Amino acid sequence: MNRKIFLGVAVLALMIIFVAILTGNILPLMIVAPQGEIPVENRNITQVAPLQIELDEISIKEISARTATIKIAFKISNPNPKSVIVQTLDYRLYETGYSESEQISGGEIGSRPTGMVEFGSNYYVLLGNNSILLKDTINLRNSGNTPELWAVLQDNTATWKVTGDVFYNLSSLTSGQENELHFEFTK
Repeated sequence: MNRKIFLGVAVLALMIIFVAILTGNILPLMIVAPQGEIPVENRNITQVAPLQIELDEISIKEISARTATIKIAFKISNPNPKSVIVQTLDYRLYETGYSESEQISGGEIGSRPTGMVEFGSNYYVLLGNNSILLKDTINLRNSGNTPELWAVLQDNTATWKVTGDVFYNLSSLTSGQENELHFEFTK
């Protein structure tokens, strides 16, 4: 077979694929519709429901006069048939029994991409109609400045408030849009 014919067919096939992608006939567009709004109807737009999050566990595992270890776990559910990439879950922990607005700890589970190439990325692929449990351990040190806090921790009578945000993409880190889900729990 002549090389010029083979090269011409390959270039033509690549041009057809490129034009199809640009016109949107191959890859459907996925959007998250805010609650109460219905997106403009289009056969290539798939409405995606937001993720659901629950506070699965918050408990004091160990406590001494100097340190306390608290375990916290979040259950994130994907109600959609397609997979979602959960980049990070940022949270802030408050003990509301002794002080109404003082944050005692916080953390981040996962990581967000920072550059063109990520080595050792720490994000979570959440398959469609599935859930994942994200856990973290909080180590508190007793500075002696908050005896009321330490008393409720030792008595295991703490009342918790957890707030935060989940950042996720709908299909991959390079396509779709970044979405944010805010949450607040009291326990």
